[in-house]
Amino acid sequence: MNIYERLLNKEAKLSVIGLGYVGLPIALEFAKNIQVVGFDIKEDRVEKMRNRIDPSEELEADAFDGADIYFTANPADLKLANFHIVGVPTPIDDHNLPDLSPVLSASHSVGKALKRGDYVVYESTVYPGCTEEDCIPILEAESGLKCGEDFKVGFSPERINPGDKEHTITSITKVVSGCDETALDNIAKTYELIVKAGVHRAPSIKVAEAAKIIENTQRDVNIALMNELSIIFNRMGINTYDVLEAAGTKWNFLRFYPGLVGGHCIGVDPYYLVYKAKEFRYHSQVINSGRFVNDSMGFYAAKQLVKKLIAADKNIQQSRVLIMGVTFKENVSDIRNSKVADVISELKSYGVNLDIVDPLANSGELQHEYGFSLTGKIADNYDAVVVAVNHADYMSLTEDDFKKLMKDVKNPILVDIKGIYRNKIKDLQYWSF
Repeated sequence: MNIYERLLNKEAKLSVIGLGYVGLPIALEFAKNIQVVGFDIKEDRVEKMRNRIDPSEELEADAFDGADIYFTANPADLKLANFHIVGVPTPIDDHNLPDLSPVLSASHSVGKALKRGDYVVYESTVYPGCTEEDCIPILEAESGLKCGEDFKVGFSPERINPGDKEHTITSITKVVSGCDETALDNIAKTYELIVKAGVHRAPSIKVAEAAKIIENTQRDVNIALMNELSIIFNRMGINTYDVLEAAGTKWNFLRFYPGLVGGHCIGVDPYYLVYKAKEFRYHSQVINSGRFVNDSMGFYAAKQLVKKLIAADKNIQQSRVLIMGVTFKENVSDIRNSKVADVISELKSYGVNLDIVDPLANSGELQHEYGFSLTGKIADNYDAVVVAVNHADYMSLTEDDFKKLMKDVKNPILVDIKGIYRNKIKDLQYWSF
């Protein structure tokens, strides 16, 4: 009996290592069909999940309904499972180099639990070759077993989009790969238990790794082009969104928009590919250029606001600015790699007085990660308001709402990073990318 049939007959269990915004939805979906062990290194997060609370605030309590899952922070419990899915973060360090410590640490934990006939599938985004060159040697060393003979390995990149209730784990085609044909077949069938959209069987693990990393690299480069166009059009006095709306009437025009590119995917993954390319003596120019542009946009936005404050005859160090939204994207609580932090840092370097609000972000996490916290009570005398993230709470705001925040202020300014109030502002000084 193969591993797929054993899982289906509940003679084997599946584990998910890393229960963040990627791992928890996968674990709960599988737990509707088979027995699951959900593992995370943080006991406080595990305790929340035992109480039907998603620490990432992506899932409602009913997502836990009917789930045959055992949550644990004890790595020894991984021995209960035979099919392991690793979904831990793969961030970059302060020098924009890959930080593989979470995925390598997870490999050590899984390796200690491996038995003959077990499977390990990585979902963490990595550069092509990482699974076979970095992870498998750890699995073999910890277990004393041989990959391909004693256990099987595969790679199936995550495609979960935080805050997106439409494109979920079950509705997005899943790319799968395996170390051999047997592994590929069993991994594909296992994922087909939960993915209604079906699976795509990649010919190798490296192909699957590369496919994932270029998905985000492609978006990054295209957004970088829009950001560069925004800088050019701003100097020309042309609204970028008006230009894109006009160009978008052509059937084959790609609809990308300028903005702050942060988070743990688009703003990170291209660096993994650039890093690996250097091993083959290729120094990426297009990808690096795109990264430079996108990493610069927070500072660019801040400088544009400072220029407008000066042009409005305001004393910079006496100016008060309200920042609305600090998470890395709309309608999520995740602050990792938020480029709004760059806007705040740059404004502070000029001595601007800032108040910061966000309906979803955690003030303590912001203080720990970036050194600033949320404002308890907002005022009504701001010289400028920056709407940095298009949260649902902000979408219905009107010009009158912003005027109330700038009461009796001379030449008030509204900075609309995402262009959501375009053509709706008549009296305030308005600027967007």
